[in-house]
Amino acid sequence: MPHAFERLSVQDASFILFEGPSNPMHVGAVALLEAGPLRKPEGGVDVEAIRVSVAACLHRLPRYRQRLAFTPVEGWPVWVDDERFDIAYHVRHTALPRPGSDAQLKELAGQLLSQPLDRARPLWEIWVVQGLDGDRFAVVVKTHHCMVDGVAGVELLTTLFRTTADRSVERVGRWRPRPVPSTLALLIDGAARRIDAGVAAASATVGALRDPRAAAENAAASATAVWHALRDGLHLAVRTPFNLETAASRRLEWCSLDLAEVKEVRRRLDGTVNDVVLAVVSGALRGCLEKHHVSLRKLDLRVVVPVNVRTGGEAHARGNHVSAWFVSLPVDEADPLARFERVRRETQRARASKATEGISLLTRFADWTGSMLFATLGVRVAATLHPYHLIVTNVAGPQVPQYLLGARLLALYPQLPLFEHEGLGIAVFSYAGRIGFSLIADWELLPDLPELADFIERCFAELRAAALRSGEVPAVSSPAPSRSDRPRADAARSGGGAQRHA
Repeated sequence: MPHAFERLSVQDASFILFEGPSNPMHVGAVALLEAGPLRKPEGGVDVEAIRVSVAACLHRLPRYRQRLAFTPVEGWPVWVDDERFDIAYHVRHTALPRPGSDAQLKELAGQLLSQPLDRARPLWEIWVVQGLDGDRFAVVVKTHHCMVDGVAGVELLTTLFRTTADRSVERVGRWRPRPVPSTLALLIDGAARRIDAGVAAASATVGALRDPRAAAENAAASATAVWHALRDGLHLAVRTPFNLETAASRRLEWCSLDLAEVKEVRRRLDGTVNDVVLAVVSGALRGCLEKHHVSLRKLDLRVVVPVNVRTGGEAHARGNHVSAWFVSLPVDEADPLARFERVRRETQRARASKATEGISLLTRFADWTGSMLFATLGVRVAATLHPYHLIVTNVAGPQVPQYLLGARLLALYPQLPLFEHEGLGIAVFSYAGRIGFSLIADWELLPDLPELADFIERCFAELRAAALRSGEVPAVSSPAPSRSDRPRADAARSGGGAQRHA
């Protein structure tokens, strides 16, 4: 059997370089499910059945049976098969004292997400949490960011979950790991890649000499895009109470809104769902900053909004394929309609900017050079400048009910990693007719995180009321239940495709 390995892209490798003791770089998710179909006669949830079901999916997810290795000399990370792979290590279980509350689940999930993944093993874990009240259980997922981005994370969930309550498990053959490559094989591969890069550069030079006008136009367009990226990215963000030195401990909070109401607001105000999300986040952060006595006058609060850049042929590509918008949120604006309009203008500016293309060009250039030095330099510049305050990501989930071995998925709340000096992250995900806001924060920097969730609900209510007053809007669904009594099995609905909200 031949030796085999795959190199990480620069974007994937950057998340390994960003990782440190105070900022583990895994993305997470907390899924709430009904327990009934998986309840064992003696009580508890059938964890072994879940373990078998996950194992049966892994032939479609090869990264989940691979671990990191590093090339000699340059130290570039590569994926190699884990010859010691053990599904029992990766699918674990724990329990809350019955009857476990959502508040206790959030504290436990925060503790699990605070712990780094073992670099010597495949970089993922699933924790089955029993004992949740309301005849529910939870699944806490941790996957290193070098393996997935937001869109790929949704596709992982669609692999594990089904659209029917079918409890059958796919039968698959025995997995045989490929031999780990030798040091010599990795050295030869590195040398071959450098030769290929030189040949590609020579070919590009010959092409430019044959058609200098086209080459000049392409170079000018590329330079413009890169300049836009540098202009947006090379920016010093003013410090806020959640942009101080961070530690590894995390706390979680979440809330959800009615998706139909959100879509009605965006139609009435002629924007997008993402505009509604960012306007609501702006208002909530305004309330949070005022509570911390931060002056909002001239405060340029900048967020990164990840943008999926997969092309049609890369729809199911593994790893990270994202660029970003840098968006300034109008936290100084008190009026909800004026706040929404300013957000809409900002997202239109970001959409028209060449910055997203410029970031992709820089990433492709780094991949082309294959230089770990280039990747390390980029990470160090970003870590030094801290050009934004937080990440706000918004991904649409499946619009039909999802099941795990017959157990219905009630809600799912994804969680972001926190970078250095970045004490707050917000991930938005729609499912079951609701759009959930998942908040993750440094334990010390934002002890009042539940209040931020309250601000989100309050700011959306204000924005919707203002939109209703601005013209007649057809009535939609009933008000959202409070966080204290959600979710339960009888409250579950279903939600949308693995793509960004329009």
